[in-house]
Amino acid sequence: MKFSAKIATTIAASAVAVAQVASAGTLDDVKARGELKCGVSGGVPGFSAPDDAGRMQGIDAAVCDAIAAAVLGDASKVTFIPLTAKERFTALASGEVDVLSRNTTHTLTREASLGLNFTYYNYIDGQGFMVMKDSGIKSTLELDGASICVQAGTTTELNMADYFRNNNMSFTPVGYETSSQTREGFEGGACDVLTSDKSQLAALSTEMKVGPAGVTILPETISKEPLGPVVRQGDDQWMDIVSMTLYALINAEELGITSGNIDNLKANPSNPNVARLVGTEGNMGELLGLGADWSYNAIKQVGNYGEIYERTVAKIGIPRAGSVNDLWTRGGILYAPPIR
Repeated sequence: MKFSAKIATTIAASAVAVAQVASAGTLDDVKARGELKCGVSGGVPGFSAPDDAGRMQGIDAAVCDAIAAAVLGDASKVTFIPLTAKERFTALASGEVDVLSRNTTHTLTREASLGLNFTYYNYIDGQGFMVMKDSGIKSTLELDGASICVQAGTTTELNMADYFRNNNMSFTPVGYETSSQTREGFEGGACDVLTSDKSQLAALSTEMKVGPAGVTILPETISKEPLGPVVRQGDDQWMDIVSMTLYALINAEELGITSGNIDNLKANPSNPNVARLVGTEGNMGELLGLGADWSYNAIKQVGNYGEIYERTVAKIGIPRAGSVNDLWTRGGILYAPPIR
């Protein structure tokens, strides 16, 4: 299936949908409805997957929890809508969801031709390859002629094709609709290799019968995958709300504000940056069409970025220290504009 044909179909559908909903104010819709509709994968542990009680958990889900807390004052006021890679952009453009927080890579084509805007990144990733440990394979350069399970409709397909062509290797793609299906295909022997973002490979390995110890994620990273929430074009206020909510979580960690100490800091703010973020100095929320407690609610109910990471991505075995996803003050590239 050629990329040009797939993208043309998606663009046509999205353009019509965007024209129908772009004039609507998403903030007003969310307030009137009393809930946020959030598009997620719903099947990737650490990013978005239901817990034993059926509540969606993960770093992508937490972004939506924080938006709901900022806008509605209640992080639980979210309806999570699982979407496949092929469904996600049309669902956002048509208004089926208010925000897409679904491990989605920011690319020029998606930004410029789908009627959508990427906000900021809640996770920086890269594509890799996973093999069974007993295969003995140690490098992607040993994969010439391999059959590879891949999720259809993703940048993963294109990156893989580029990588194998650049290295004069051949491969046979085995496409699936969802990440869970790619895992099942790999486990069932439908392919020799599974490819996806490395975080997804780590997440999927936790669901395999052999477990993480039975597989090898090869060392090479073949792409840049900046992942973050996406909104419709034509609603700048909503884009600002989603972006600034994510920035608030990052700034909170940098300033040492946690869900546990925020009440103390709000009662006794010694730093003007802290005072602005917790809502006791000025009214930053007013500029967004929100209340003064917008960021307080998000941090208090959901936690700062570091807290979120530790209870989500870290749980699937991906340490943050020393990675690009750490704060810029600790050698990472996580950097947010000040809330002032």
